[in-house]
Amino acid sequence: MNIMRTKKGLFWTLLTGYGIFTLYPFFWLVISAFKTNEDFYSHPFGLPEIWHFDNFSRAWESSKLGTAFMNSMIVSVGSLMITLFIAALASFVLARFQFRLKGWIMTFFVVGMLIPIHSTLVPLFILMKQMSMLNTYWALIFPYTAFALPTAIFVLTAYLSTIPKEIEEAAFIDGTGLWGLFRRIILPISTPALSTVTILSFLHSWNDFSFALVLINKTKLKTLPLGIANFADGYQTDYGLTLAAMTISVIPTILIYLIFQDQVMKGMTAGAVKG
Repeated sequence: MNIMRTKKGLFWTLLTGYGIFTLYPFFWLVISAFKTNEDFYSHPFGLPEIWHFDNFSRAWESSKLGTAFMNSMIVSVGSLMITLFIAALASFVLARFQFRLKGWIMTFFVVGMLIPIHSTLVPLFILMKQMSMLNTYWALIFPYTAFALPTAIFVLTAYLSTIPKEIEEAAFIDGTGLWGLFRRIILPISTPALSTVTILSFLHSWNDFSFALVLINKTKLKTLPLGIANFADGYQTDYGLTLAAMTISVIPTILIYLIFQDQVMKGMTAGAVKG
């Protein structure tokens, strides 16, 4: 009995230590957002001597973060909606039907996961220029969707493949068509997988810097990572404003995870208990 208690205590000690180690960078980011440059250099890991709450308002106004925030939201949500729609339909067909070339199509999407994203920057720039799509929202929405689809289809197809065929057969007996089966049964069942895809796709498009830097030049269309980069120049960096802007930028990602975390956990534990 004592051995079990010791093992349990050790387990929770290690888990608590890991949690503190993981959360400390976020804690450091938040407290550093209230510092001045002098305070940041003199006490890089300590609490601020004076809490400068105005860093957030100054950061929001000085680099037009409001416009950049809205641009990032439009691009991220737009690419996410297209990704979920296409991935859900494609995964439904790939997981629930048998047809020729199915294996090749799945291989095509798996290979898409292996392509280095940044190796396509130059070809994409040339393509977008020829299509007169540079400096538009679509210049970011389409690439984000294209690179999110392989992972989304892979995750959703694997999840939908675990759904028993008897559910479909019962739906067909009740007179439900393919579209009704997809909309009323498959989509609700696949909510955990869709939640996982939502988090992964949103994080990628929200945090991307390279594509926005290359494909967007207009100030009014720049996304949040580009807006944060304006706080640093070739001579100095205002760390207080930069970290305040970064703190603002991580709020949507935290909210997205908190909203969908329950569904993600359900997806991770699905099938763990039989009977």
